[in-house]
Amino acid sequence: MNSSFLYDKNKILKNRPLVVLTGPTAVGKTKASIGFAKVIGGEIISADSMQVYRGMDIGSAKIKKEEMEGVPHHLIDVLNPDEECNVMIFQKMAKAAIEEIYDRGHIPIITGGTGFYIQSVLYDISFAEEADNSIRKELEEMAEKEGPQALYDILVSVDPEYAASLHANNVKRVIRAIEFYKVNGYPLSKHNETEHEKESPYMFRYYVLDLPREILYERIEKRIDNMLVDGLVEEVSTLKKQGFDRSFVSMQGLGYKEILDVLDQKCTLEEAVSIMKRDTRHFAKRQLTWFRREKEVTWVKKGDYTDEDALCQWLVQDYYKHIGSRLE
Repeated sequence: MNSSFLYDKNKILKNRPLVVLTGPTAVGKTKASIGFAKVIGGEIISADSMQVYRGMDIGSAKIKKEEMEGVPHHLIDVLNPDEECNVMIFQKMAKAAIEEIYDRGHIPIITGGTGFYIQSVLYDISFAEEADNSIRKELEEMAEKEGPQALYDILVSVDPEYAASLHANNVKRVIRAIEFYKVNGYPLSKHNETEHEKESPYMFRYYVLDLPREILYERIEKRIDNMLVDGLVEEVSTLKKQGFDRSFVSMQGLGYKEILDVLDQKCTLEEAVSIMKRDTRHFAKRQLTWFRREKEVTWVKKGDYTDEDALCQWLVQDYYKHIGSRLE
């Protein structure tokens, strides 16, 4: 791998450098991360809850092999669609990848838009394991009989702060949060807040790429149009034929659940695309809200740079000032 900087491996192990390069969906993280990684000797860890799945390429906007330009990528295509990926699973895989990257004398770069996944690694958050299967079973039965909204209303009553970060249809996470409250007697949001006060074990820089809202929304709509041209309907149809339906966490992702509705004749393709664009805009807005709450974040306005090369040059200079110069 070509790199402008040469590092002392012992200094890497001592300082534990880490870079986060994130931002809302469609902001242009992938291209920026490739150019950045090539210069600083980085390897990329994907913090994307959908790109972990094999066979879910178009709807997740997964990077293609040729687009990687020789930069190693981790946590892409590591699970089958019938396997669950949650923050605890991601954290375990990401920490293992980080140690492998350090062992090669390289710099881990976490990129992707799942903010809680990033936070879990950056601050080495501890998670309380679910402890009462009877509670979980009762809640699952309630969701089945009364629908997701009834369950979500319970979460709003016991933990409104955490509920605000979830969609009512995210049944698994809603159940986990209610279960946590019932088992521990205090809200999951309080637990997360305590964990968030922890100091990071890494020497890190946390970059959030941003664009003016109207430009970001235009990019989101264009991306979805391109997904359809690239064969999103065919991809979801193939997954459905393999037995993957809405009962799987993977198939509840943006784009997949809407196209499933088309295939099940619950709505037209035009209606599904409209919903996808609306919900993806809302998702981007929630991502930005999450990143604004994070500590020690460096916001990067992409519109201030004439092109990707200029953006990469600034990132490299800032990285070297705060991290790279301490590793030589």
